[in-house]
Order: sequence, then structure tokens, then C-alpha cells
Amino acid sequence: MSYHVLAFYCITPLDNPHELIKEHVALFKTLDIKSRIYISEDGINGQMSASPEASVIYQNWLKTFAPFKEVEFKIHQHNQHPFPRQIVKYRKKLVAIDCPIDFGLKAAHISTRDWKEMLESRDENTLVIDVRNRYESKVGYFEGSELPQVDTFREFAAYTEELKAKTNLENTKVYMCCTGGIRCELFSAHMKKEGFKNVAQLDGGIIKYGLEQGNKHFKGKLYVFDDRMVVPISNDPTETVGECQFCKLPSDNYYNCANTDCNNLFLSCTHCIEKEIGCCQEDCKGAPRLRVFDKNHGAKPFKKAYLYRHQFANV
Repeated sequence: MSYHVLAFYCITPLDNPHELIKEHVALFKTLDIKSRIYISEDGINGQMSASPEASVIYQNWLKTFAPFKEVEFKIHQHNQHPFPRQIVKYRKKLVAIDCPIDFGLKAAHISTRDWKEMLESRDENTLVIDVRNRYESKVGYFEGSELPQVDTFREFAAYTEELKAKTNLENTKVYMCCTGGIRCELFSAHMKKEGFKNVAQLDGGIIKYGLEQGNKHFKGKLYVFDDRMVVPISNDPTETVGECQFCKLPSDNYYNCANTDCNNLFLSCTHCIEKEIGCCQEDCKGAPRLRVFDKNHGAKPFKKAYLYRHQFANV
């Protein structure tokens, strides 16, 4: 069976997010849907997988609410649910960041076509920033983009200070992108508050770019926060830009370390991951809470079910 994998968000004031959560929960009891949806007074940030029928029902249902009438759904296909559970919950901050955000300052969106043209005609006063964590850009990125070496979105506030010290705030044209667009909504507003004058963001993020423009000027693949982990942005052939941390051969397979007390996310080829029994380093091989490596599990994240005592090799 083929499932729709949807990514969507909408920044809009909501008077009663908890009531909207209840309505989601009630609807989802009747539909073949798995999800990770966060709702707050600032709007909604959603990812989900659904049968094609349930996908259409949900899209039409959400748009019956006036604030979400124009919400855009970006849709991929997958052969199974990449989300393990049905989660719809309140989260004060739709994206984790420690500084206050004035959404009235968020930058203008530019179309995927204009983004492609910008990449082809950019000059020395154009700065393209990838507003994602470094483990995401390790497996794919736009040519010539700045790849901040940060591990969490919270670190982008400090990154802004570094950027201010080496950038002409008046003349530099700043273009930014992220997975689906929502992180750019926050970061662009923050940058404008910090004095950057010319800021724009890719509409719909890398997902929408791939759906509309293919992988022209994008190298590698896209990291996603579900069981798929790494996916091509289009059906076009693409190169592998990630590399196995052991043998350094090309690989875009991410694994969690078999040592549950480490659980480090790392890149490995299929040969080395089996040789290293699923561990990211030698010291982890003797850990007391070591998951039994199963090559059939593949390159997808471990769930809590895998932490049961009988799964440990050394206990």
C-alpha cells in the first residue's frame, strides 16, 4: 500500500489551540493516520502519514478552519507509515528557539523558480544560508550555501552574532532555506530584528523545491525527522555527498549507536555498520546496555520498544 507523507505548517494566531487539538484527536480516531503535530497560540507545525483517502479527508477538514484556509501541504509517497504513533499535542514553541520571535518581521517568501534563478545568477553580495543542523546538511545541501556547524536550532541565535561580525548588514542579500519552511519563518524574523536589511526565504523549503524543480543545484539527499531518515528530494538521479565515518566511502545511511546510553546518530556504510555491530566507536561495543545489532532493522531510528531488557547483548 502507498501512503501520503505530508509536511505542512501555518504561522497564525490561534485563540484556543487546546480545542483544536481535541478536534484533531477525535477526527484521527476514524482515520488511518500517524502523525507528529504540534499546535500552539502561534499556529500549527505538522508532519504525518496517511492512506490516500485519509490524507484527502484531513486536508479538506483542516482548510475548513478560517486560519488554515490557505495552508499548503507538501506530499511525498511511501510504502509504509514512517511515523510510529499518532501524536497531536500542545507545544508553546512550534520550533525550539530561546529568543523571542516577532512573526511580523518574517521575511518575504520567494518561489522555487526564483530560488533556482537566484542560485544561477548570485553575486558576491549574496549569502545563501542553510537553516538546518549540521547532521542534516551532511547528506545534502544547495551548491554554494553556508552550512552552519550547529547541532540544534537554538544555536542559530549565537550563529547570528558571528554572522553580524563579518557581514555588511545593509548590502548583503540573505537567502535562507530549511526542510519545509517553518524554521526560516523564525530565523528570518530574528535576523531582521538583528539588523539584516535584505532577507528572503525559500517558499515551502527544500521539500517544495524538489517537488517543483527537481534536484537542480541541490547535492545529495534530504534528512527528514521520521523513519525514512534520508530521502531524495525528487525522482532525478543524485550523487551521495555523505560519507561513512569508518571507511570514508560515500554513504547517506544514518544509524543510532547500538549503545543505548550513547545513541549517537552517525553515518555508516552497510558493510561497516555490520562490522562494528551497530556501534559508533570501539568503546561502545562493551557497553552494558547494548542493543543486539540486526541488519534487517536497517537505517531507521530506534524506538522505545527496542530498549526492552531482552534486546540488550551485555545484560
